[in-house]
Amino acid sequence: MPEEKSRIVVGLSGGVDSAVAALLLKRAGHEVIGLFMKNWEGDDDDEYCSSRQDLVDAAAVADVIGIEFEAVNFAAEYRERVFAEFLREYRAGRTPNPDVLCNSEIKFKAFLDHALVLGAGHIATGHYAQVRQFLGEWQLLKGEDGTKDQSYFLHRLSQPQLARTLFPIGHLYKREVRQIAREAGLPNHARKDSTGICFIGERPFREFLARYLPRQAGDIRVFGTERVVGQHQGVAYYTLGQREGLGIGGVRGASEEPWFVAGKDTTGNILYVVQGHRHPALLSERLVAADLSWISARPPHAHWVYAAKTRYRQADAACEIERLTSAECEVVFAAPQWAVTPGQSVVVYESRVCLGGGVIATRQAQIA
Repeated sequence: MPEEKSRIVVGLSGGVDSAVAALLLKRAGHEVIGLFMKNWEGDDDDEYCSSRQDLVDAAAVADVIGIEFEAVNFAAEYRERVFAEFLREYRAGRTPNPDVLCNSEIKFKAFLDHALVLGAGHIATGHYAQVRQFLGEWQLLKGEDGTKDQSYFLHRLSQPQLARTLFPIGHLYKREVRQIAREAGLPNHARKDSTGICFIGERPFREFLARYLPRQAGDIRVFGTERVVGQHQGVAYYTLGQREGLGIGGVRGASEEPWFVAGKDTTGNILYVVQGHRHPALLSERLVAADLSWISARPPHAHWVYAAKTRYRQADAACEIERLTSAECEVVFAAPQWAVTPGQSVVVYESRVCLGGGVIATRQAQIA
């Protein structure tokens, strides 16, 4: 919290986390403005889209706290900066993480720009992360609640963005956030946490993607062989490590172990699968990442021991950055990592400090 009282614009999503963030800032004596961001249009009447209810909940929270409230439409910026890239990546056979791009391009760029026009000194969100200034630089820290830490999604934030950003609940645990909301009489104190990609929500993913990427059936083959065990609807609809929705149970001559996606051939329109969660084709000890973004002006050191995640909620994995250039880096893990997926982000940490990361370009499986 800044000691000097100032105008702060809080991104109110309708959820309990952003509501408590606004409440704490208000209690600290700041002039708080709640801002609801509408980032998606086109199917608001769909049973899976909650934007209308989100807006109602956000407005109700602002009324109870006693702060100004505004709704702003960033749907055009979102479609241009985030969704277009999302589709490009899927067409290329990769699995992107649009929430990472949404944070860097919308929530901490378009939103920040709008807040500055309103005369704000800072913006604030309900993310479980922390910011501090250390030796003249801004650092992004993990949230205190390790089960809710969201620094993975924030790793592309820059020094100017962090300098203007507050995470008022980053030092709290989720149970504490709900308790504060309940005691304050916030109407959304028991609201269920949202899950899934922001613009897809809880709807069936393949059904949504088929609106933009046409189905293209092809063979499902056993990895490393020409053996066909089923048909897929389009390699873009599947991701490495996927188990559900393959439709290839009970293959003659195969064991009863579950099948997993182990590779995609976008040129030949072939989906490769293996049996067993620990199959070597699913394990990788090294990867190459591109489109790098480091929070500090100084990138990490090559050959130092760090920790990294290749997906959200993954446990920190010891690693070294073996090769580092301005364009890409090679990350080598002490132990094999499961289902390292091109298009996802690898995020590097030094203890609880998030250093940044990049987009996974290639992986080296134990069986290529």
